[in-house]
Amino acid sequence: MNFQLAFRRYRLPLRAALRTAHGLLTEREGVLVRLTDENGVAGYGEAAVLPWFGTESAGEAAAACARLGERVAATDLAAVPARLRCLRFALRAAAERKHAPPAQSSLPVAALLPAGRAALARIPPLAEAGFRVFKWKVGVSDPADELGLLDDVCAALPSGAKLRLDANGAWSRRPAERWLVQCAERPVEFIEQPVAAGADDLLLGLANDYPTPVALDESLGGEADVARWLDRGWPGMWIVKPSLLGAADETLAQLTAAKAKVVFSSALETAVGAQAALRWAFRWPGEKRALGFGVWPLFQNAHFDGPAAAPFFFAQEVEAINVEAAWNALS
Repeated sequence: MNFQLAFRRYRLPLRAALRTAHGLLTEREGVLVRLTDENGVAGYGEAAVLPWFGTESAGEAAAACARLGERVAATDLAAVPARLRCLRFALRAAAERKHAPPAQSSLPVAALLPAGRAALARIPPLAEAGFRVFKWKVGVSDPADELGLLDDVCAALPSGAKLRLDANGAWSRRPAERWLVQCAERPVEFIEQPVAAGADDLLLGLANDYPTPVALDESLGGEADVARWLDRGWPGMWIVKPSLLGAADETLAQLTAAKAKVVFSSALETAVGAQAALRWAFRWPGEKRALGFGVWPLFQNAHFDGPAAAPFFFAQEVEAINVEAAWNALS
């Protein structure tokens, strides 16, 4: 099949700055693509690049689109280099014409808490709204100061709720060990990426030596990373951002075969990438776990937001996302 390719690069300001161990994020960059087939049917995709996560840059994705030209064949799309994994994901999503039915009709969603003491004020209204899984950003300030807040955060949770901690690789061995010990008797579901990506042996040791589960996040930059950790027999959780997997179908099939404990998570996509990523989450045949997609509203321009954060997302609302409106908003 032949397609007409169009692309639009974006730089979008966020509604509020997002603070993580990687720094303060105030805007989002990426590339939207549109593939129109010979019947005039258009499909959309998004290269939701995260260079600090090891992906290509928005400039690299846009330059690759320009090299492809306005008329492309399916073979041209398949030949996009693996290192441009966000663009590969975008083009596959835009070229997809038949969508597999969801394995689930609804999935729970984790509420995103701000870093530091500000989390305490956010928990009550989120609990009142019905959230029962909460994700707290740590690794932003002194580990000992944050650890001192842990019991206050846990005490503020509603009965039966679970807390996820996301350190974004900020800690060294000693702080990571202290947190893993302290969390063992708290309602902590897991700690995401306690130490930096690349410290494979340390991560494996932490996952095997402590009762608090450990999750890989930044360590899963793409398909090659997933294959490497499968080979090493990773025993913990897998935070999977479909938008960063150039060949999501192949990678998720490997994780399915391994009966991996997968949590699907956002890469801070616009509505275009949100629909494609959430479709993969709803296709997952394994155990249902709260989605890490409670990030919207995210942008100052609401045309670019995915589904507003709610205790549950439904497959039908994913299909109802107006991706064309997001595309048109960039014109």
